[in-house]
Amino acid sequence: MKKIVLTGGGTAGHVTPNIALIPHLKELGYEISYIGSYDGIEKKLITDFNIPYYGIATGKFRRYLDMKNLTDPFRVIKGFVQARDHLKRIRPDIVFSKGGFVSVPVVRAAATLHIPCIIHESDMTPGLANKLCIPVAKKVCCNFPETVSALPESKAVLTGSPIREELLKGDKVAALDICGFTANKPVILVIGGSLGAASINKTVRDALPELLKDFQIVHICGKDKIDNMLLHTEGYVQFEYVKAELKDLFALADVVISRAGANSICELLALRKPNLLIPLPAASSRGDQILNARSFEAQGYSMVMNDDDLSPALLTEKITELYFTRQTYIEAMSRSNQLHAIKAITDLIEETVNR
Repeated sequence: MKKIVLTGGGTAGHVTPNIALIPHLKELGYEISYIGSYDGIEKKLITDFNIPYYGIATGKFRRYLDMKNLTDPFRVIKGFVQARDHLKRIRPDIVFSKGGFVSVPVVRAAATLHIPCIIHESDMTPGLANKLCIPVAKKVCCNFPETVSALPESKAVLTGSPIREELLKGDKVAALDICGFTANKPVILVIGGSLGAASINKTVRDALPELLKDFQIVHICGKDKIDNMLLHTEGYVQFEYVKAELKDLFALADVVISRAGANSICELLALRKPNLLIPLPAASSRGDQILNARSFEAQGYSMVMNDDDLSPALLTEKITELYFTRQTYIEAMSRSNQLHAIKAITDLIEETVNR
């Protein structure tokens, strides 16, 4: 049996694309193992899939002063040694990495054992962890046309991001029951990420008097972010976090308001959901969400609004415009060549293993 090691972690975005690949890798006859951190989110997410999981020490690579910069290099070295030992025992044919700091010792250890690696970069510009892995990778998969020119020509492959297939199987009627909504009024789905987005949450709630005249709103607002004063507002329902029901809520949504994390927007692309992206401002990130959003805007997939420009009146104006021009966005997304990521990536894995 062919063997593959998956790695990646630190955030859900470094794990869910791996999860999307698992059933397809099993169909192709792969024995799958996962290497991640001792107790990161990747361990929790992978537990449900009955896949052998191996924990290693990991440290963060920082570009700023921090006392942990003195100790984390030793954790990375320890992680490298542990990853090498695990790989020697597993003896995989290939490693596939979704990035995050835990992936660096795994990919670099695999390279010393002459195990081929394919890595995936979600954002338009590679993060530091992937920059450290690119030199030893056989191929680098990416989501954006602009990223291809920033990678070694012989390694870059525009694949898009693997999307969990269950998201494509939502039930609109089930979502109407979940939300208690009527079927004859359009629905806005608001997603601010697993921790919520305070600026988006506030603006959406301030805009409710106007928005609810024409729309119903599903608001996934983040842990501990529910506003109890609005619990009985007709046409407005709040969730801290949604798991199994997310596919149904996507099926119900006519338009989506979202941050611009790479995996999130690739899900919107795969679902052909017209969307208003409000990326994290540069002051709160390395600016990758702004670049992601602008790329999707340039390709005709998204409308974009700056976080700094948020106001109830402008949000209402933008979302209304998006709704009435939604077919333009749906048609653009339908023409995308980034919609078959799972097949593109598994084909690359097969080619590399067979070579």
